[in-house]
Amino acid sequence: MKLTAGKIIEAAEKELAAVFGRMEAVELTCARRVLGAFRGNRVAARHFNFTTGYGYDDEGRDALDRIFAEVFETEAALVVPQFSSGTQTIFTALSALLRPGDTLLCATGSPYDTLLEAIGIEGNAPGSLREFGVSCRMTELTPKGEIDLITLAEELAEKPKIVYFQRSRGYAWRNSLLPEGMKPAFDLIKERSPESIIMVDNCYGEFTREHEPTAYGADIIMGSLIKNPGAGIAQTGGYIAGRRDLIDICANRVTVPGIGREAGCWPAGYLPFYQGIFMAPHVVCQALKNAALFARVFEKLGLMSMPSSEADRSDIVQALRFNRKEQLTEFCRVIQSVSPVDSFVVPEPWAMPGYTDEVIMAAGAFVQGSSIELSADGPIREPYTAYIQGGLTYSHGRIAAEAVLDSLMKDM
Repeated sequence: MKLTAGKIIEAAEKELAAVFGRMEAVELTCARRVLGAFRGNRVAARHFNFTTGYGYDDEGRDALDRIFAEVFETEAALVVPQFSSGTQTIFTALSALLRPGDTLLCATGSPYDTLLEAIGIEGNAPGSLREFGVSCRMTELTPKGEIDLITLAEELAEKPKIVYFQRSRGYAWRNSLLPEGMKPAFDLIKERSPESIIMVDNCYGEFTREHEPTAYGADIIMGSLIKNPGAGIAQTGGYIAGRRDLIDICANRVTVPGIGREAGCWPAGYLPFYQGIFMAPHVVCQALKNAALFARVFEKLGLMSMPSSEADRSDIVQALRFNRKEQLTEFCRVIQSVSPVDSFVVPEPWAMPGYTDEVIMAAGAFVQGSSIELSADGPIREPYTAYIQGGLTYSHGRIAAEAVLDSLMKDM
């Protein structure tokens, strides 16, 4: 008897029971820490109020900063609604901490595509770090996708101002880096170049593990609120968390040197940000289950995916590989068709700003560009790989997986 998509998924779910159990355990640990931060900061309805103008004595802003700091186990944090993306958040931190003549060492190879022009690795965009006299060096990961400690040790002899790590895979065929797995590199930096700042792009990784990179020695982390920590509720924004002295410098870049975090209003009110961080451990758990399910389905069909369905995950992204461009585009179109928003839209590859190749993107989300909502995208280049992430509910991911299976089985 020919197996149906539903039967394949039912079998996959039974096989993933232990994996789902591990994910739920992480959710519980993170949820305890989030709830503790809310209770410890005596969050009340007044913290959700809007502010205007200078935003002096903004209780909602200040308490939210403290909550993010406690949740990410750091000395201080900035939660900035005005940040439009993770890229802007990361660039703000980089430009705040780097000075002319400084060196930025990227210890995980080339950073995410949208940062290439901002740093000055590619192109000649006005205002790039390169234009301001900052040089950038890179060490590649090992063939196994691990941090190359030998090469990193050699590069540390130059005493880079910042050593930068990208936790998630970006558009690379590798596993994301586990926070605990970064610790040997962090320890090496503190031994060989203690003045260097350890910075981690934490996008897509929050709440996928019991602790963030800052618990293992990172000095500063950054991320987007329309990814994991916003839980699909926050409609904009980003955060920077880490050592207090570094956060103070970043605050001067966000507002004005000498004023820092004393000013900054948000006329729309802070309720979505509080709700977002509170719901984040649960929503991230749902997204992780979706990623594992897609991986298992592809494995059962004999198709390539990364990471494996049973892997310990450090981000919400699942990479799925196809033989032809047409399969990649059809996959994204199926994901779009089962979206709650714009399900009738047919995605097409296009020259998306900040990317070197045309990109196809399925993103029928309530918040534009929200990667914690079920979405899929990929550059139109060989090998043809789709990156699927998110899903506010596991049931949505399951429905999408069934639709993808139906499409794939017709093509096989």
